[in-house]
Amino acid sequence: MAKPSDTRTAGRKPVAKATRSTAETEKIRAALAARRDELRAEYDQTLSEITELQRDRLTDSAGDDQADTGTKTLEREQEISLANSILERITQVERALERLDEGGYGWCERCGNPIPVERLAAFPSATLCVTCKQLEERR
Repeated sequence: MAKPSDTRTAGRKPVAKATRSTAETEKIRAALAARRDELRAEYDQTLSEITELQRDRLTDSAGDDQADTGTKTLEREQEISLANSILERITQVERALERLDEGGYGWCERCGNPIPVERLAAFPSATLCVTCKQLEERR
């Protein structure tokens, strides 16, 4: 008789993961690579804008009071946060490409069940099924 942990472990890794054709895999890879390239261009543009704004702030800071300084600091933090968010999305897409190469793309990292096609269409770099993602967000 199998132990409950054995059954749970067995359920985590479905046997038939290679249900995707080579053409489908390449189509997914192309879409992910295109998204990664778009995000990299957006990231580069954001960094360029931040650099330009920083240069402008350095030359136009004479006579600033505490409120002006605080506003500029908040704006700078928001810009950096935006750049970091874009960088995180690039990392997610690159991880999705790695999972595609490893054969784990489209399968939940937590429970091993397939991620619905609709979820992957909306969020191609998803690593969790809807149920596991909801559980994660409740914590």
